[in-house]
Amino acid sequence: MLEFLVDNLPVVLLAAGLGLMALEAVSPGAHLIVIGVALVGAGLIGVMLPVALSPFILAAITLVIGGAATWVYREFDFYGGKGTAQTRDSDSLSGTTGYVTETVTNRSGEVKLDSGGFAPHYSARAYEGTIEEGEEIIVLDPGGGNVLTVASMGDLETDSIDRELARGATEGASSTDEDTDATAVEDDSMTEPERSD
Repeated sequence: MLEFLVDNLPVVLLAAGLGLMALEAVSPGAHLIVIGVALVGAGLIGVMLPVALSPFILAAITLVIGGAATWVYREFDFYGGKGTAQTRDSDSLSGTTGYVTETVTNRSGEVKLDSGGFAPHYSARAYEGTIEEGEEIIVLDPGGGNVLTVASMGDLETDSIDRELARGATEGASSTDEDTDATAVEDDSMTEPERSD
């Protein structure tokens, strides 16, 4: 069996590389593509060149192609996110913004975070009320990364202090209108006698 594998080493490398590349397609970001490309490259060279290549030469070819594949993988950043910090734990999700993909209530819902990594869709619960699909949100509590507690950006833009100030401004404006109306009535009553002919 070992002799069969050594005799067909290029084919074995090719098959193993294709298998790893298929696994990378199923689970992107696992970095199996680099090893898969290296094995496929060495396997193809071994199959295409009829010269009897020793396992040591194929190993050297694998390392060279693997180094080139690593450089290309890092340089061209196929999965995006180059130069951005990766999520290290659920606490780093706190304060992240995104939008609602499925209406969020206090019992169910789903959001997509703007910088949520490879799988940016998270289950979410509303901090207050209901957040409709398409609304912008911010993560208040990452909840261990399983279920996020989120709030609508619109609600945060008008917090309790802003609402109180707005109510005060409205009351102030209405009292100013009443004062203006009362002053106008007084002015009218004072000018009534002047109009008499």
